[in-house]
Amino acid sequence: MSIVISRLRVDSMEQPLGLETRQPRFSWVLDSNRRSERQSAYRIMVASAVEGLQQDTGDLWDSGKITSDRSVQIRYAGAPLQSAAAYCWKVQVWDRDGVPSDWSPVASFSMGLLGQDEWKGEWIGKTVDPALELPPGLYLRKEFAIDRPIKRAVLYSTALGVYEMYLNGSRVGDHYFAPGWTDYAIRTQYQTYDVTGLVQAGGNALGAVLGTGWYSGHVGMMGRHRYGISPALLSQLQLEYEDGTKDLISSDRSWTMNSGPIQYSDMLMGEWYDAGLEWPGWNEPGFDESAHRWQHAEQLPRYGGKLVSQIDPPVRITESLKPVKVWRSERGSYLFDLGQNMVGWVKLQTSGPAGTRITVRHAEMLEDDDNLYTVNLRKAEQKDTYILKGNGLETLEPHFTFHGFRYVEVEGLTEEPTLESVTGQVVHSDTPHSGSIETSDPMINQLISNIRWGQRGNYLSVPTDCPQRDERLGWTGDAQIFIRTASYNMDVSRFFTKFMADMTDAQTEAGAFPDVAPDAGWFEWKQEHVQWFAPDNSGWGDAGVIIPWTLYLMYEDRSILEENYDAMKRWVDYLKANSSRLVRPDYANYGDWLSINADTPNDVLATAYFAYSTLLFSRIASVLGCEEDARSYSELYGRIREAFVREFMDENGIIKGDTQTVYVLALYFGLLPDDQKSSAIRRLEQLIQSNGGHLSTGFLGVGYLLPALTENGLEELAYDLLHKDTFPSWLYSVKHGATTIWERWDGWTDHSGFQNPGMNSFNHYSLGSVGEWMYRYMAGIDADPEQPGFKHLVIKPCPGGKLTYVKAQYESSYGTIGSSWRVDNGRFALSITVPVNTTAAVHLPGQPVQVPEGAEKLGEEQGKHRYVVGSGQYEFVSSLNK
Repeated sequence: MSIVISRLRVDSMEQPLGLETRQPRFSWVLDSNRRSERQSAYRIMVASAVEGLQQDTGDLWDSGKITSDRSVQIRYAGAPLQSAAAYCWKVQVWDRDGVPSDWSPVASFSMGLLGQDEWKGEWIGKTVDPALELPPGLYLRKEFAIDRPIKRAVLYSTALGVYEMYLNGSRVGDHYFAPGWTDYAIRTQYQTYDVTGLVQAGGNALGAVLGTGWYSGHVGMMGRHRYGISPALLSQLQLEYEDGTKDLISSDRSWTMNSGPIQYSDMLMGEWYDAGLEWPGWNEPGFDESAHRWQHAEQLPRYGGKLVSQIDPPVRITESLKPVKVWRSERGSYLFDLGQNMVGWVKLQTSGPAGTRITVRHAEMLEDDDNLYTVNLRKAEQKDTYILKGNGLETLEPHFTFHGFRYVEVEGLTEEPTLESVTGQVVHSDTPHSGSIETSDPMINQLISNIRWGQRGNYLSVPTDCPQRDERLGWTGDAQIFIRTASYNMDVSRFFTKFMADMTDAQTEAGAFPDVAPDAGWFEWKQEHVQWFAPDNSGWGDAGVIIPWTLYLMYEDRSILEENYDAMKRWVDYLKANSSRLVRPDYANYGDWLSINADTPNDVLATAYFAYSTLLFSRIASVLGCEEDARSYSELYGRIREAFVREFMDENGIIKGDTQTVYVLALYFGLLPDDQKSSAIRRLEQLIQSNGGHLSTGFLGVGYLLPALTENGLEELAYDLLHKDTFPSWLYSVKHGATTIWERWDGWTDHSGFQNPGMNSFNHYSLGSVGEWMYRYMAGIDADPEQPGFKHLVIKPCPGGKLTYVKAQYESSYGTIGSSWRVDNGRFALSITVPVNTTAAVHLPGQPVQVPEGAEKLGEEQGKHRYVVGSGQYEFVSSLNK
């Protein structure tokens, strides 16, 4: 066959369980060895049993042959899908010549509990004394019997807190910190597990371990009990037998509970685990509860929020790291260097007498050869303590806590450890890898690695700002400036769909989007300190528009725009209502956060972002066919542009504040008339040169700095900034051994040492937003807003600087996009890969020397020759010599 179907997805997931969307969306990837291949039609079948599909019958939906080249985000249009039911589907396509493909392999999906009244269980747990700062973990169990053959067993579970489930001694699933962090007063996610293979004939036992998590443990700087005091479990096991009968095992007072080896396990304060208090077999059938004083679980108050199926990828262990070095300190402790600043925990293997206390401390940096740098943790502990049970080699790791660290100190060992004694368990939301870049410069490659590791470490249920100190909050400004970089590195479509729910949950009645999401009491705390804090913050609240637009651009996801349309409109209307002559006030707290000796005026920054949100919203309205909104908000954007120039730009072309950021935003957001752009470009160049060729931008300006330069003919200056390794620059931290992105340009300097420890994270992704420029401009892989999701892609590489080659790949919804170029003695060679069912516009720098067959020339633009190609692999060659 000329065309083959693979990678079937439903709502951007492969074989998903527990969907709640009544019209899930189907996608697939096409492969072909023929150039310019495309889909001309498709046919989808959905059935309640695989036997129907095997006979080419879809009892729920048979779309019939649909003439269309769409292969991404196609909505289900069949019979109503039933709660908790399992389904299967397949697809067939026709190639460009109308020849049908073979049917795809059969894929499956299942629905979640679609009605709140379908939860039959009770919330169970134990009432916690609010004075107890670090309560112990709670163990719960329930035995039941199976007397006939099982066809299907599905476990639905959630918690106010965090939990782990067990069935017959086996851990259910590989999720950590379930159900994830949400504003529990509004919504709590639940998880769906197919446990058919774990249920056995005869006796069975369900077990659960319950911790405080974000619900009642320490969160950020706001302390504990942000949502509640007593963790609670809700669970129901739905059993379907071969004879057609069903049964339900739900959480209720018949479950029993006990405290045990987890003395406490807290997100910020670490864990204390006494292995001597373990009960072998507690989560298996036949366990003797009477010998250990188990008692009936308490029925806790019913939950008042909404239970929703988990949207985002679960948190998982995605990699394990071994130390690169171990040494003994003068104190007798042992220190380990993992070689990489990471997020997760340490798995420790050791032995010793019963009662031996082992302490494991974590830090990102060393003060000196023997001391961890921990003063930047503020109130967080990052310490785990274990009491050995003393029966040989023991494997110890925490349950409900995580740490940000590269260095580990272990105290209390009774035997000398080796490099094999410690394993770093890398933990984050399991967003699939999607992009990669390699260059000829090892320093740039390390920067690329640092950006990726910063994302991995901070994308844990929410996009946190840092993973180590007593903060770890979902700052919205950080999220929006980095989301395009994040989308190239990993598939973050579902991760940010969930985060947008967090943002809209925290949106005020007036329409202001939050600074952090989930809120965790931050808004309440701001109101108590209203004399210090603004009601909204430009660049932070604007994430509520920038994030949905980026998800649409990268993943062709219209639903994210539809679901958040009203919230985005309320935000823009809020900005307009809280402005004077379309100029926003200067009350923002954060501004161009952590810029270097360059304070951008808040009113300039706020008005620029007001314009940008308005521009994006007008485009969103147009995409959704809301033509009246598209027209009125486009006109509003034009009036804001006029107000920006009127209020902030003088007759000499100088913008108020005269910082690099004011010119970057004015240029990138399109705020200047054509006759005033040239003066802004010149002034931006002057400011960089007068700063010793260094940047001065903070969080909000840094992501647009190199794009603004490149789009305005200053690509060599952009490369100069990228290659710079003196302070401040991206490579300054790389030169000094960084393996993640630092929070501050001056987190550590060779002239001043460590920055103020009150705010000094060494794993903070925001300044890594330069990664977007590397994909879009350096490698040249870009999306076309008119045909988003890389249905029509733009290949527009920009060679320059010291680089002699760049190799990049991006796994789009349509398949793998490749762009690799090499420069040798003025000869530029470009190799590209275009997925099946897409087209690409190729912009070739210099004078064409070799153009592949199938490339149609469209003309010349800004010194680049433009071609359009269909799917396939192509080689272009041009001369850069002038």
